Amino acid sequence: MTITPHPLVARAQSLADRLLAPEAARVDQEEVPAGHLEAVRRAGLLGVSAPRAYGGADAPDSVAREVAEILAGACCSTWFVQTQHHTPVKLLARSELPVRERLLRPLSDGSLLAGIAYAHVRAHPRVPVRATAGRGGWRFDGTVPWYTGWGLNDVMLLAGVDERDEVVFAFAEAREQPGVRASAPMRLAALTAARTVSLQLDGLWLPDGAVVLRTPRERFALVDIPRSANTSPAVFGVAYAAVRLLAQAREGADAADALRARLDAVRERAYALADHPVPHEHVDDRLAVKAEAYDLMRAATTAAVVAGGGRAMDLRGPAQRLAREGMFLLVQGQTEPVRRVHLDALARGDG
Repeated sequence: MTITPHPLVARAQSLADRLLAPEAARVDQEEVPAGHLEAVRRAGLLGVSAPRAYGGADAPDSVAREVAEILAGACCSTWFVQTQHHTPVKLLARSELPVRERLLRPLSDGSLLAGIAYAHVRAHPRVPVRATAGRGGWRFDGTVPWYTGWGLNDVMLLAGVDERDEVVFAFAEAREQPGVRASAPMRLAALTAARTVSLQLDGLWLPDGAVVLRTPRERFALVDIPRSANTSPAVFGVAYAAVRLLAQAREGADAADALRARLDAVRERAYALADHPVPHEHVDDRLAVKAEAYDLMRAATTAAVVAGGGRAMDLRGPAQRLAREGMFLLVQGQTEPVRRVHLDALARGDG
């Protein structure tokens, strides 16, 4: 694994070492504290990819990926809450609508924290959230099955599909209000600490000025498919954390060296594909590498559990937490093509 000589990478590593990793076991059993996200903000990490003119760092993708690896490997729950923030920032940076000037700066400098509520658009032909145009705005009705960071986020990027099969993306305040009702926080096998809820929308009204993008659903899918086919840096972050833990075990050094070498090779291939100038090309290759990365993450976290023996079953122990976090990453952002390729690889015995 290469370390990029960039100030944000150094800040991320410092934050991981002094706060996130030491607190990870407690956070896993409780919830992500607001103070963790404030520390991420103070380090400038919420604006890692944001435009410099709006208070961000405008760092290369390689830096953003390495920051994500470090945060995920230290405390996956904290990583998962803050990672929601970066998609709204990127979308605003590309937008020419009025909401850009209202929200891009406070999101870029971390004054506001954003979450996302649009994964349900991938459920086509089902339409879990319907957007209906009205005079001066839009009405949203339906169910957002998963929303992470409830009670921590200030705003959410919400999407619904209108009668013309167009996806409408708009910003709303991330709080209960007329038209928005949140479930109790979900109890999950991993990352319960990330405060995930479902949202019931019943006539949520957002003005036209809250809209950041309107795009045909088919065009959204064209952009979304290659994006979901790329390997998440968090997969490598959790896998490398497991390898480091394995290396500390009395009998784990040789296995750790072998797994680290394989991870380095797959990581290099995955990021080369992510950097390809045409995002929708080489989708099959991206999916194949993603399945291979999943396999290595699973092997690394399993090895850490094996090396830890009975201690690994203690809920305060890092090995079982990393294994559960790895299980979560197998399904996080999963689409039908990702699921199909991964299951095929598992059936063949090479994934």
